[in-house]
Amino acid sequence: MLRRIILQIIDFFYQPFARVMPRQTFRYLACGGGNTAMDIFLYFICYNFVLQKEMIHLPFIDISAHIAALFMSMAVTFPTGFLLSKYVVFSDSNIRGRVQLFRYFLLVGICILLNYFFMKLFVDKLHFYPTVGKIFTTALVVTFSYLTQKKFTFKVKQTAG
Repeated sequence: MLRRIILQIIDFFYQPFARVMPRQTFRYLACGGGNTAMDIFLYFICYNFVLQKEMIHLPFIDISAHIAALFMSMAVTFPTGFLLSKYVVFSDSNIRGRVQLFRYFLLVGICILLNYFFMKLFVDKLHFYPTVGKIFTTALVVTFSYLTQKKFTFKVKQTAG
C-alpha cells in the first residue's frame, strides 16, 4: 500500500524527465534525495540541538560532535534507505532479500568510512562549517552508492534460458 502511494507520487513527477533519464534513475534520485534531505536535516538537528556542538566523552574515546551526529542521523536513514531501495527503486532485483540486506550493510559500511574520511577532510583539515562539509560529503558518497547499488547490491541476476 505505502509502496504504491510512493510510486504514484514519484511517477507523477517523472513525466517531464522521461526523455532525459530512465524511470529507475528518477526513482533513485527521488528516494535517495528524500532520504538524503532527511539525513542532512537530522544531522543538523543532532549536531546543533541534541549534541549542542559538544564533544561526546566516552570511557575510552572522545567523539567530536560532527562525527557523532553523522552516526545518529544514519541510525534513521539506514533502514529507510534500504527499504526505499529494495521496494521502490530496485524492486526488479531477483537476489534474495537477506543477500540484498547483507550487501546493503557492506555498502553502508563503506559509505560510513567514506563519510568519516570526507568529514574529517572537509571539517578538520579544510575548516568547512560541519553542515556544509556534510553536504559535500553526501554528494560524493551518494554517487558512489548509486553505482554500487545498481551494479552490486540490487542487481538483476541473469537467468539461464
